[in-house]
Amino acid sequence: MRLITQKAKRIAAGGTPRLLDLFAGCGGLSLGFLAAGCQPTAAVELDRTAARSYGVNFHSGDERHQQPRDIIFTTPQSLASEFGLDNPSRAFDIVVGGPPCQAFARVGRSKLREVANHPEAFRHDPRSLLYINYVTYVDACLPLAIVLENVPDMLNFGGRHNIAREICEVLDERGYDCQYTLLNAVHYGVPQMRDRAFIVATRKELEQPFAFPRPSYWMHLPAGYEGSRAVALKLVRQDDMLSPDPYWVDPPKATPDLPPAITAEAAIADLPRIDARAEVAAGNLRRGARRFDTPLLYPPAQRLSNYARSMREWPAFEAREVLLDHVIRYLPRDFKLFARLEPGDQYPEARLHAQAMFYEAVSELRQQGEGLPDDSPRWQELREHFVPPYDHRKFPNKWRKMESDKPARTLLAHLGKDGYSHIHYDNEQARTISVREAARLQSFPDGFIFSGTMNPAFQQIGNAVPPLLAKAIGESLVDTLKSASVKTPRNPALATT
Repeated sequence: MRLITQKAKRIAAGGTPRLLDLFAGCGGLSLGFLAAGCQPTAAVELDRTAARSYGVNFHSGDERHQQPRDIIFTTPQSLASEFGLDNPSRAFDIVVGGPPCQAFARVGRSKLREVANHPEAFRHDPRSLLYINYVTYVDACLPLAIVLENVPDMLNFGGRHNIAREICEVLDERGYDCQYTLLNAVHYGVPQMRDRAFIVATRKELEQPFAFPRPSYWMHLPAGYEGSRAVALKLVRQDDMLSPDPYWVDPPKATPDLPPAITAEAAIADLPRIDARAEVAAGNLRRGARRFDTPLLYPPAQRLSNYARSMREWPAFEAREVLLDHVIRYLPRDFKLFARLEPGDQYPEARLHAQAMFYEAVSELRQQGEGLPDDSPRWQELREHFVPPYDHRKFPNKWRKMESDKPARTLLAHLGKDGYSHIHYDNEQARTISVREAARLQSFPDGFIFSGTMNPAFQQIGNAVPPLLAKAIGESLVDTLKSASVKTPRNPALATT
């Protein structure tokens, strides 16, 4: 109890909340919480390139913060010692992160408690080690607040487990008031429709209840998003019919009187143009790893959208004179096809356009006198040159051309393998989006540095929590902590000395 009181009083007196970011990635949550008034103090991230990005952006010049760490082998005590911090219970006020959903998915509610309370239970499922270690950090750090983020499917994993509720039950037993909900980033100023589940837990000793942030932008989500949300909430709704879930909170409503959502054009139109076909013709765009070693100047002064200006002027992450990560994929077969797509077209439409281009090419060659029998080797070669090989019935969403007047669809880590899900809306540029454009759509400012090459950077961006959404949650949580007083816990067993 004494440590909780000391932490709460320090923050109430104006102290900066100290943040520990677990499964941190490149630091989307940390960036948002930094903007909300917190101090990213330490992080644990296994991926080497993402860890380097985190250290470069939040602890520039300190090599210790750029090292990858495996939470299974990195104890709270060793982490605090490595950074010269106090005992973990004194070093951190807020713990954020999102253990991979697979860490919970194979266990039911009773077994999840068993895993939490009996470390040897991981022998039933080795991936439970991730969960054991997350709970170990909570126990050791005694944070005033916890934030976990994950995909909406964690609310309905395999049609059997509401993992968010199960996590809340375990944290409740450890002295936390918990709640969870679904938030869409587009309602918080992010130019992207991205649904994610969030769990927020605060110590029961704190008098002030947490409230999820109210939306600041309006958009009616497309049917696909509403359908996915309905599936994710199936178990929540079933529980409500039997007995209300004590932890579930309905998402705050976005209303039409709010400003309209930020569009893709408002987000990226000010960035340098890249004419993909011209770049290939000039030999500037070739197969191979795309490194961040070619500087591009911003276009001459123009009227910036408020969003673009905020991305250039984000405090402590202001834009540099040149862009180094405005790089795109080498996709020579498809650049011409991209130019023919209509906004909103997906793979079935793309395939139809490709077939039309193929038949146009065949007709032109035949008019020039070339013998080109159907199904001949030359005919097959030509068809492969124009028509992508994917089955349009199995991959309807593999491609999508963005719409300039709407936010982008969800960015995924799969951008690290291909970028067809986000084809630029500008026919003249005829390409997929660049690393910097993906960062803009995820609300990373222009001064944020992504380590590595193009593919790892795309993966870091797709895996991240949008910083503007993290900022909204962080501001609500910081307000809660600064307004809190401390009371005696309802369960004396939860008192901490």
